Amino acid sequence: MRKVLLFGLVILTGICFVGRLFYLQIYSSDAYDINNDNAIRKVFHYPKRGYIYDRNDSLLVANQPSYDVMVIPREVEPLDTVLFCSLLKINKLNFLKSYNRAYRYSPRLPSVFLSHLSKENYAFLSEKLRKFKGFYIQKRSVRDYQTSIGANVLGYIAEANTKEIAADNYYKLGDLIGKQGVEISYENTLRGVKGIKYIQKNIYNRDIGAYKEGVFDTLPTPGKDIKITIDSELQAYGELLMQNKIGGIVAIEPSTGEILSLVSAPSYNPNLLVGRQRSKNYTKLYQDSIHRPLIDKGLIRMHEPGSPFKVLVALTALQEQVIDTKTNIICSGKYIYGKKKRTMMCHCGGGFRNLNLGITYSCNSYFAMAFRTTIEKYDNSSQSMDRWSSHIKSFGLGSFLGNDLSVGKKGNIPDGNYYDSWYPEFKWGATTIISNAIGQGEILVTPIQLANMTAAIANRGYYYTPHIIKSIDGEEMDPNFTTPKKVSINTDYFEPVIEGMHNVYKKGTASFLKVPGIEICGKTGTAENFTKIDGVRQQLTDHSIFVAFAPKEDPKIAIAILVENGYYGARWAGRIASLMIEKYIKGAVSLKRMERLVVEKSLEDEYLKPYGGKPFKINDK
Repeated sequence: MRKVLLFGLVILTGICFVGRLFYLQIYSSDAYDINNDNAIRKVFHYPKRGYIYDRNDSLLVANQPSYDVMVIPREVEPLDTVLFCSLLKINKLNFLKSYNRAYRYSPRLPSVFLSHLSKENYAFLSEKLRKFKGFYIQKRSVRDYQTSIGANVLGYIAEANTKEIAADNYYKLGDLIGKQGVEISYENTLRGVKGIKYIQKNIYNRDIGAYKEGVFDTLPTPGKDIKITIDSELQAYGELLMQNKIGGIVAIEPSTGEILSLVSAPSYNPNLLVGRQRSKNYTKLYQDSIHRPLIDKGLIRMHEPGSPFKVLVALTALQEQVIDTKTNIICSGKYIYGKKKRTMMCHCGGGFRNLNLGITYSCNSYFAMAFRTTIEKYDNSSQSMDRWSSHIKSFGLGSFLGNDLSVGKKGNIPDGNYYDSWYPEFKWGATTIISNAIGQGEILVTPIQLANMTAAIANRGYYYTPHIIKSIDGEEMDPNFTTPKKVSINTDYFEPVIEGMHNVYKKGTASFLKVPGIEICGKTGTAENFTKIDGVRQQLTDHSIFVAFAPKEDPKIAIAILVENGYYGARWAGRIASLMIEKYIKGAVSLKRMERLVVEKSLEDEYLKPYGGKPFKINDK
């Protein structure tokens, strides 16, 4: 009986094997995949990552060789960990952490065990690692920054995380990927395509040579070089002016939408995020909760726009034909509104004010009147607010702009529904939301949105989507960047507003910021600054804001400046704007006294004041 049972089991097992083989060869639709064949080892050859140049062909980012210790966990044999760790200059805890991470990823696929060996360590280890089965050295390139500026623009590369690997099967554990700035925005262009070499293994899991004599092997395809729109000299100058200050500068070429400068202060040397010290340096930058150097303040720092917003209030009122250039008021130094006779103070000096003088001296009373008459044009405040909001949004405010930058914020431009939801049982009107007239209230913008708004005014009614790519070898520009976007304001209404902005420099709030030989149009701004410290809302020193473009005719640059805790608009942001404009248009600066004043000024005391003058870190209790 036992013999019959044993014989039956053998026959049944044979039938199962034959049936399975028959199914796989005849009925199975799964194609043979060389990449899933356990008898073949895949060796990746990493391509040269594309170089990055500025608009004037100055090389900003190149490559340098790097050597990684790779591991295939299943092939690792018992080893002297003390000797191995001493060779790699790590401890046993690091050894176990790296090995376990690689094993969790895949026991049979190679992954990075230790990255960024120096050339000296590579030469020393390349022979000795042969003694340790399952480990080998793989060469690839990492970034070599040829500059110390523009860290927020250029970004950095680091190991792809599990989420990024799951989203794109191009990446394996240990592969590098763009993480910020241009590196992430143009990752697919810069990274190239990896080459693969297939190695045949025998039944003892030993390499015996190229699979099929290398017929399936591929060579790496280098990444493409790109040219960005940034002027590196202007960028470096902006970072110099913003040293010891927090804020952002965005400069745009109005005729193209090309971003000339994108300063986020304080910045850091991009070389800090290359090599073995990258993780340590990143942690230090991340934990700086006062300066937040990893946050691009030109792109995601939202704030009230303050007085620069008044030019849009004026243009909207002109478009809705509730004011004209001859509409005037008498400013008494305050604007009284509503049934409860609330007061909006004005610091323009008082007196006769029309559109030109209202812009020149930044009269709150004039723009409160202009906003109020716009909203009160229709009986339904919600409908009026929708029309007003639509005009404002046509300048790119309240949206992501559709640019090619790695981060951004929409800001906030309220409409009728916004206030209907906010005041569900209250009949709100223009006086309820009068703060919007002077760029406060519920209005939130980013510096890049203010720069784009200024470019649209400089162009008399249209703008190009701000972008940072100038050219990619062999590729055409995205038509989104070359197609003008018209705003909803008629062209004729821009000239009187521009004349008012010109008078801001000639005799108004920025009259001491003139640049010899350049006709500049600008607008000063001050935004209130509140924060919460230990749960208590506190008011800090106002933010300094300034927008400008130049020359008045055929403008070459439009710029927006935010200096946090920088007092009134002309004090620091205005000075920086004048210096940046002269630097770009003339190539040199004649206002040496102003330059020295700005460069030497530190606002560190302002930033540390809320914390008792001491640095504050996120892990402090």
